[in-house]
Amino acid sequence: MPLTKTATPADEPPRANTVAAVDLGSNSFHMIVARVDNGHLVLVDRLREMVRLAAGLNERGELEGEAVERALACLERFGQRLRHQHPDSVRVVGTNTLRKARNAAGFLQRAEAALGHSIDIISGLEEARLIYEGVAHSLAEGGERRFVMDIGGGSTELIVGQGFEPMHMESLYMGCVSMTNNYFADGNLNRKRWRQADLAARVELEPHEAVFRRLGWTQAVGASGTIRAVARVVQQQGWCEDGIDAAALKKLVEAIIDAGQIDKLRLAGLGPERRPVFAGGVVVLAATFDALGITHMDVADGALREGLIYDLIGRIRHEDVRSRTVLRLAERFGLDRDQGARVETTALHLLRQVEQNWALQAENHEMLLRWAAQLHELGLFVAHNQHHKHGAYLLENADLPGFSRQDQRCLAALVRGHRRKFPLAVYTALPPSCALPLMRLVRLLRLAVVLHRSRSPMPLPGLRLSAEGDKLTLGFEPGWLDTHPLTQADLEQEASCTQVAGFDLAFA
Repeated sequence: MPLTKTATPADEPPRANTVAAVDLGSNSFHMIVARVDNGHLVLVDRLREMVRLAAGLNERGELEGEAVERALACLERFGQRLRHQHPDSVRVVGTNTLRKARNAAGFLQRAEAALGHSIDIISGLEEARLIYEGVAHSLAEGGERRFVMDIGGGSTELIVGQGFEPMHMESLYMGCVSMTNNYFADGNLNRKRWRQADLAARVELEPHEAVFRRLGWTQAVGASGTIRAVARVVQQQGWCEDGIDAAALKKLVEAIIDAGQIDKLRLAGLGPERRPVFAGGVVVLAATFDALGITHMDVADGALREGLIYDLIGRIRHEDVRSRTVLRLAERFGLDRDQGARVETTALHLLRQVEQNWALQAENHEMLLRWAAQLHELGLFVAHNQHHKHGAYLLENADLPGFSRQDQRCLAALVRGHRRKFPLAVYTALPPSCALPLMRLVRLLRLAVVLHRSRSPMPLPGLRLSAEGDKLTLGFEPGWLDTHPLTQADLEQEASCTQVAGFDLAFA
């Protein structure tokens, strides 16, 4: 979550009721634009381009070559459609290939410039959650338990959920592009290679078979390009009337092997742009049918980008899943909720007084400070000693529903810096657009923590805070500090800690 994302210039157009989502997949880039009409989504525009970004990963795990240029050219075109859209009404995410790319930061800088909007990289489980949300909203409402599958270019997401709530999610390291590159890179299709590819897929599925079978479901649903393409082919070939059944899938496997070469693969319903990676996707689908005992799979219209739209609408309406995640974390790790609330209230009170001088008016500044206050003692679950470091590690590396990797890194940086020596290197290692706002936010968090060190439920006196450059001046009611010498000593220590990092704190 780049901290400049919602800082809107005076001449920027006002937020409209139109929202957009862009999914930067390993195989295809997708964009949808929708209008919110009486609580319902009305599709306004949809674009898709086969970019095959995963093909640009070299042996060092870096993106390079034509795939990068294809991606940037595609984003330029998407940008023409989205450039005038309010930043808060657009959500853009990168998936498996950008999770893996060692030089993702450099690519993102160019990609964001081309698109005109910031890009979040999401974890595999967050991708699974959003896919399930998109699928669930595209199906008729019901309380039945569903199995949902999405085969991407570099990963495959499997989810069991009920209604609109996912119950169990997995993201597996196999997809239509990666499987094709590993087993059919030269275009040859034969039974021996198919068995090798199938075995690799079954090995990836093996640790998860028992859990999914035990959960069970009444309906299996597939989403996105590969599964839609398979359904189109088996129906146009006359092997299946609707969706995909196991017998039709077996016929498709035989037809692919019989073709002998990818460029000789001619099947009704299979487009030329899907053909190069079709075999790899079918291997993953067939292996999953066998492993989980699936006999029939329906195909949904919704997928990741629709899930992004619904998630974005939730944020706009202040129904942010990230806030629920923070509350669940606090409950799971037994945090002192009263202390977190005290620190949160004071931190936000301080923010209100300096947000204009310090350019911290964006909504995501407040949310990050709010969440960091609630979770600042998370590391106590591991150990009291250096719990700020333990908490930062947990936040940066855990699977947190609703959070992108950038979100988690920013939140972790705040928790890391809330006490003891000011970790200047943590913030200077962040992108410049994030570093300064985070250093300012963490100074407010540190003050709130210091002021509530006694953990007393008694309210603080009226606090006055002013900011001038890197200098903070904190004022109390006359005589209050004289009657609270421990707080005065804590503030003196805090002034010393932050002065080492080049910041000034005065109080009286």
